[in-house]
Amino acid sequence: MKLEPIDLSNVKTYELASRPSKVNIGSFASPIDSTDSLFQFLGKLPDILAVKSLRELARRIRKAKASGKPIIWGIGGHVIKTGLAPVLIDLMKKGFISAIAANGSVLVHDTEIALVGFTSEDVDASIGTGDFGAAKETGEILNIAARNGWKDSIGLGEALGRELLKINPPNAEFSLLYQAYKNKIPFTAHLTIGADIGHFHASADGAALGATSHIDFRLFCSLVREMNEGGVYLNIGSAVVLPEVFLKAVTVVRNLGFELENFTTANFDFIQHYRPNTNVVRRPIAGASGAGFSLTGHHEIMIPLLAAQILCGEN
Repeated sequence: MKLEPIDLSNVKTYELASRPSKVNIGSFASPIDSTDSLFQFLGKLPDILAVKSLRELARRIRKAKASGKPIIWGIGGHVIKTGLAPVLIDLMKKGFISAIAANGSVLVHDTEIALVGFTSEDVDASIGTGDFGAAKETGEILNIAARNGWKDSIGLGEALGRELLKINPPNAEFSLLYQAYKNKIPFTAHLTIGADIGHFHASADGAALGATSHIDFRLFCSLVREMNEGGVYLNIGSAVVLPEVFLKAVTVVRNLGFELENFTTANFDFIQHYRPNTNVVRRPIAGASGAGFSLTGHHEIMIPLLAAQILCGEN
C-alpha cells in the first residue's frame, strides 16, 4: 500500500483554561473522619453523577412533602428481604412515604416477617421435594385476606394489613403491611397470578385475588392522579410488574382527562433494566416537564443512603 500515516503537525489546539469542563475540584469528595456526623459525612460525598442525583431526588421528595403531594414507593420483595422495612416505616411515620405499591412477593415476605421473624426459604433445597412455598400459615393468611377483602370490596393490600392487625403478630413492628394499615397509609398490591406461593395453596381463590388486586390497581391510579405538579414515584426492586403497572396508571389518568405534569420518578436497582428505565424514568415524564433518575446499587446500601439524604437535608 502507498498510504502514508497522516501528518499531525497542523492539528489545532486551544488553551486548557478556556475549555468548559464537566468536573472540577469544587465537586470533589472530602476525606472522611471517624468523628463525622451523618450530616457531615453526606456533605463530604462528591457532588458528581449518582450523588448529585441522590441529592436532587431527596430535595424533590422533601418539596413534595412540604407541598402535600404524594410520595409513592413502589417496591419489590427484595426490599423486604434485605431488611429495609424499619427504614421505610420510619420514613412513613415522618411523612416521606404517603403510599406504597407492592408486587406479590412483598406480601409473602412481609407477612412471614410479621408472623415468625424470618423469611426467604432455601429454594434450591426445597424445590426437589416439592416443598417450596408450601408454608401453611403464609398461604392461609394471604388467601383469607383476599377472600375477606373481596367480600368487603377493599383492596388486597388493605385487606392483608387488616388481617395482620387483627392477629397482632409478634413482629408487627417490622411489618410494612401492619404499620401502613395502622398508620392509614394506602398499600396497594399488584399480583401476577401464579407467581406467588399462596396461589397454589388449596385456600387460593382466583376470583378473590383478582378482584382485590384490581381494586388496588384502581386505587393506585387515583394516587398517581394526585402526583400532578410535584408528586414523586420511586420504583425500587421491581424489574417488570410495577413498571408496567405504573405506566398503565399514567395512561389511565391521562385518558380520563386529568392533568399529570411536572412530577418526579426514580428507579433504584443493582442492575438497570429496560422496563423500569423506559416505563418509569423516561416515558411518563416525556414532555411533562418532570425529571427521572436512575440510581444503581444494592438496596441495602442505597435506600438507607436515600433516607439519610432526605432526613439530613431538612437540617
